Amino acid sequence: MRIIYCDSVFDNKVIEPDYEEEKKSALKAGFDFSLISFEELTDGNISAALRFVKEPENKEFGIYRGWMLTPSQYKNLFDGLLKKSIQLINTPTEYQHCHYFPDSYNKIESKTPKSNWTTDLNNDTILELIKKFGKSPIIVKDYVKSEKHNWEDACFIPNASDSDKVKSIVDKFIELRGNSLNEGLVFRQFEELEFLTEHSKSRMPLTKEFRVFFINKKIVKVFDYWDEGEYGETKPELDDFIEIAQNIDSKFFTMDIAKKKNGGWIIMELGDGQVAGLPNNADRNEFYNNLKENALQDYI
Repeated sequence: MRIIYCDSVFDNKVIEPDYEEEKKSALKAGFDFSLISFEELTDGNISAALRFVKEPENKEFGIYRGWMLTPSQYKNLFDGLLKKSIQLINTPTEYQHCHYFPDSYNKIESKTPKSNWTTDLNNDTILELIKKFGKSPIIVKDYVKSEKHNWEDACFIPNASDSDKVKSIVDKFIELRGNSLNEGLVFRQFEELEFLTEHSKSRMPLTKEFRVFFINKKIVKVFDYWDEGEYGETKPELDDFIEIAQNIDSKFFTMDIAKKKNGGWIIMELGDGQVAGLPNNADRNEFYNNLKENALQDYI
């Protein structure tokens, strides 16, 4: 199995520095790797993006570990690599299933805050949509990302019935996302989570969250989501989440879970495992060793 990393913007024969330590761990675990140009890929130049990917003698399976891609960009990457006899672990459909929140909502609905969404950015449409939340606090995000580091200005809405506040927060969110807005808007009921600390730069409240990587429905590794704050003895109760994972339409994905203030556990969101980041304090050697143990035997 081969890991596909992005090259450096400044030297296309060198890996993007943020993934250098991952590459070292992947090689130690027995993976091969290839470099692609993220810039050429996102510009639609797939041949140029893959020009340094050597075609294997026999078909190989691969895992992309790089920056987020839109579903159409991922499809170009998947199809381009397939022409070189390398098949990424997730199909384009599987990638979008976990990348776009609405696509997998029905799979996690029992364990995640009430949510709805729209691709219509008209103010009247938005106000009608959020009537279902009454006066509850909510947050806004797009199909992939929030502006959580602009918590007060572009993420958190204290009262869903306050139309002026809703418009102010949504307008700021759309402004900040700009051309990076993914498809539409998602509104989610706000849940009080167990406090961890305040972010050292944005002062955003950090809560006790964990990122769980799954491959072939098995857990690869559970990470503390935040690098800041002391988690103490807090560990997630995973049985319900492992059961839900069996029904997720993806071979490699993440499940971000959090502890509620009242002690229960919820799913924050899913993500495609190929574009999900590792915390700075992650044991990358263990991560790649576990990937090998739980993936290679199914693809060799």
